[in-house]
Amino acid sequence: MKSSPINAIWLYMILVATIVAAYTGRMAETTAASFDGARDAAGIAIGLIGVMAFWLGLVKVAEAGGLMRLVARGLRPVMVRLFPDIPGDHPAMSAMILNFAANALGLANAATPVGIKAMEELDKLNPRKGTATNAMCLFLAINTTHLALLPTGVLGVRVAAGCANPAAIWVPSVLATLCAMTVAIIVAKWFARWDPLPSQVIVSSSAYGAPGGEATTQADLLLPSPFARNVAMVAVIALVAGIPYRLTVAYRQGQLALNHAGFTAAVAWLVPLLLCAFALFGYFRGVKVYEVLTEGAKEGFQVAVRIIPYMAAIFVGIAMLRASGALDAFVWAVSPLTTLVGMPAEALPMVFLRPLSGSGAFAFMSEATKRDPNGFLAYLLAVMQGSTETTFYVLAVYFGAVGVRSVRYAVTVGLIADAIGFAAALFFSRLMY
Repeated sequence: MKSSPINAIWLYMILVATIVAAYTGRMAETTAASFDGARDAAGIAIGLIGVMAFWLGLVKVAEAGGLMRLVARGLRPVMVRLFPDIPGDHPAMSAMILNFAANALGLANAATPVGIKAMEELDKLNPRKGTATNAMCLFLAINTTHLALLPTGVLGVRVAAGCANPAAIWVPSVLATLCAMTVAIIVAKWFARWDPLPSQVIVSSSAYGAPGGEATTQADLLLPSPFARNVAMVAVIALVAGIPYRLTVAYRQGQLALNHAGFTAAVAWLVPLLLCAFALFGYFRGVKVYEVLTEGAKEGFQVAVRIIPYMAAIFVGIAMLRASGALDAFVWAVSPLTTLVGMPAEALPMVFLRPLSGSGAFAFMSEATKRDPNGFLAYLLAVMQGSTETTFYVLAVYFGAVGVRSVRYAVTVGLIADAIGFAAALFFSRLMY
């Protein structure tokens, strides 16, 4: 098994920091920074636990109510056009749709096993075992640029760091992801045209098994009584009516404007509306909202605890680089290049880390957010984190699951999509910050 590139990256962070400290005379500061970095990582992670637990629990409510299946049915016409070589009723199609739906809802733990099932089903149609098919490459191109409707981890870090408007990164993240995903699909289709494989093996629909396992186990549903449903509907009507009422009041007071202040005010509605929408969806579908939420929150708690070691390692490395003066030297060296495109040089490590290590990039973003939660750098890194994916990890896991060694153009498409994602994140961050 090959060693992850993050191993070498972290090792040289420590080595470079120590070497530079030896020449700059900042060894004492570098030593103190190593302890401070570890302590800060634990503080951020602990603050993240509650947010992750609650939002993943809330998403579980919508999932238990069948939201993923509804999304799957809605996406099927689009998927048939994207994957013309895959029959619409093949298990691979259902598994791919469920994978996209789970990723969109921030259910990474549910998305991965369904995604692997999709790769296994796609491999059954593979005329050249061990070589990636066009459908596999396109599936992973979309997977690595998936639209995340709820970047819970990023929002949690911004909340824990005391950011004034944590949800402000949601709109630019979605727009940047849409740009990356569009380019990924176009480039993958272009490569498929110029690098064709033999026709895929199509089996009769009678031979298809059931779609891959569901991403989650359905909760026991208990539909509310007619009276309870009517009360909930009154609440929905009151909520919907509040939107034009608030717009009218803001217009009369001269507060309604298409500027940064107006955008900030609009984004402030996002989290409460999403919270109500998910909870009401589950309630009307018969989900035991409170019970399912608390069960799902356990998973969020476990995720937040699991990232502490990764955050501690990266926080220590970054703190040592900063205290030794190495990071300042790096920023000074690359600033002429980054200035040309309007990107802070301090954000450049994210460009290198994100395709290699999701936990490393997350920790880097968290460290910058803790230092200046309302600054542009923290805003930009949060948008980058929320709109890109750990490309090499995803390709390794999914291709490795089906024994594919020749990945053809999958890496190229993934890196092009990453580049577009970072560029779009910078553009929309500058536009909306």
